[in-house]
Amino acid sequence: MKNNSFLKNCLALLLITLVAGFALATVNEVTKAPIAAAEEKAKFEAYETVFKDVKFETIEDTESLLQKASASIEAKGLNGCTVDDVLAAKDSDGNIIGYVMSATSPSGYGGNIQVALGISNADSKITGFSVLSANETAGLGAKCKEDDFKGQFAGKSSNGINFTKSGASTDTEIDAISGATITTSAVTDAVNGALAFYNDVLKEG
Repeated sequence: MKNNSFLKNCLALLLITLVAGFALATVNEVTKAPIAAAEEKAKFEAYETVFKDVKFETIEDTESLLQKASASIEAKGLNGCTVDDVLAAKDSDGNIIGYVMSATSPSGYGGNIQVALGISNADSKITGFSVLSANETAGLGAKCKEDDFKGQFAGKSSNGINFTKSGASTDTEIDAISGATITTSAVTDAVNGALAFYNDVLKEG
């Protein structure tokens, strides 16, 4: 009798597990597309803030270009960073006047930090910067999403960015977030990964 009861309990548990697994898989499948669409929408909204009044267009052979980004990033010693996306920024006449891209550093305090930035071909400077996703500590690293921090990047040189705790004084420096050096470093790495890709692969001349 005890064996029969044990077997019934095992079968019941197995059935519950199968039903729960199926339900979770179904929910995941149903929500996957809307979540992806929302993320894509948020990304393009960020692009529109980091490079204004331009038309974005897909670049031919984007995948092969992004593969070249890996070599540029590795050469800079930015291990684990990636450039995830790139689009050409065109003016009203259809001329490419720069690029927007997203890049990720895995080294944030809370894991991956993904950023978006634009770069102008005219002066090789950053046109704007935004944080696409980050899971940093509230009141500390999460300040990377605030305007005071994000606004520092516009006008900075594409030659590379460093952070300082003593007050930025050049076009290659930004002020670190107080008490959040790890977050600042991760953001800087992601930006520098994108800049390396721009300088090595996209930049003309």
